[in-house]
Amino acid sequence: MIHGIHHIAIGVPDFERGIEFYCDQLGFEVVQRMDLRDFELADRAVGLSGIKAKMAMLRTANAHIELWQYEHPPPQEMGAMPSDFGYVHLALQVSDIEEEYERLSSAGMQFVGEPVNFGGSSAIYGRDPFGNVIELYEIRDVSISQIPKSTS
Repeated sequence: MIHGIHHIAIGVPDFERGIEFYCDQLGFEVVQRMDLRDFELADRAVGLSGIKAKMAMLRTANAHIELWQYEHPPPQEMGAMPSDFGYVHLALQVSDIEEEYERLSSAGMQFVGEPVNFGGSSAIYGRDPFGNVIELYEIRDVSISQIPKSTS
């Protein structure tokens, strides 16, 4: 049985800067840190050989993010756009999108524009210091966040 989403993994080129951004600016806390070297179980779990990487599990009220900085195998350049296939963005639910937008803009986060009001919700996409796409998402109409029950 699947219980839900536990975490989203994000590869970053600067581990400490990533932890600083996600903790200091977005409010996550570090709950686990590992330096993976000569760890055959990790190699087997991810299907790679000779992993050399740093990993941190970060937690917020309702989700986890797993930051990775690989040394081996060497990471590939990023370039994912919101329209590409794959894991293309992380959405963070906020309670005051305008306030968070101003705070994060002041902290150096780059956004595609100003928050867009959809009536019962607002959203805006931006990027972390490494180019990963982050959506700020505010829900004002609670019916938007309700998942319809199956009719079968």
